[in-house]
Amino acid sequence: MAEEKKEQVDDTFVNPIRLDDVAENPHLLPYAHTRGGFVIKPEDKGKIKGRAVSSMYQQTDMQLDQIRQQMELLAKQARYIQDRVEISEFIYHAEINFEPLIGKIYHLYERNNGKHTLSMVGPREWGPKSPLIFIATVKLLADHTWEILEKSAEFQN
Repeated sequence: MAEEKKEQVDDTFVNPIRLDDVAENPHLLPYAHTRGGFVIKPEDKGKIKGRAVSSMYQQTDMQLDQIRQQMELLAKQARYIQDRVEISEFIYHAEINFEPLIGKIYHLYERNNGKHTLSMVGPREWGPKSPLIFIATVKLLADHTWEILEKSAEFQN
């Protein structure tokens, strides 16, 4: 009977892991808690924020540059329209001895007396010396404004 009691004592389970070596919440440890576990490194929050801010500035600079280019294009288009209005005023105050047709090319000149005239004769068609001062070569558009095809230095403001 003594041998039976010995066997019963030997059958009790003994845990090989010491409770002092086991964490209650291993997922909260700042390091891997198993041999094949993933290495956990604390992140440098300043570095992460620095990269994010740098990215943000790069993106906003790109967008601001795009807006600046659009503004320059709009300013160029506005100047082009202003030039059309200015030349149109010159032409409609000028002497015109014919009916201009839409889509045709004409030439604006200034006479010696300071008055302007619209002509079908181009500046190179007068021969060696033109009797008029060339201002611009223009084309009548459908909205009855004039597109400037060529300007003289006198017309440049």
